[in-house]
Amino acid sequence: MKPTISAQSILQEIASIKRMERGKLSVTRQGPSGPYYNFQRWQDGRNFTEYVPTEQIAQVQQNIESYQRFEALMKQYADSLTEQTRLERNGGVKKKTSILKSLSPKKPKSKT
Repeated sequence: MKPTISAQSILQEIASIKRMERGKLSVTRQGPSGPYYNFQRWQDGRNFTEYVPTEQIAQVQQNIESYQRFEALMKQYADSLTEQTRLERNGGVKKKTSILKSLSPKKPKSKT
């Protein structure tokens, strides 16, 4: 079972992310001094590609990883809030499954 993390702590961790970029970093070709990189992203429904100088590769990669962390935290926050909402709506009682429904075999459809 997953350990429960409070929604507040998730929001604090999200707020601690200061830089992020959505996109993908790719090697376009090998040059005499090493690989050349492009950064691709979707913006306003269009695909943008830009060259990234070698000295900026580490920062762009870190920004991409920060965005991936942001997405994972947002999913975790949404899951936490959804679970809390369901518990409140059901009064803290989980739905019981019917024993008869789970034990009764399904009837095959007739072929006509």
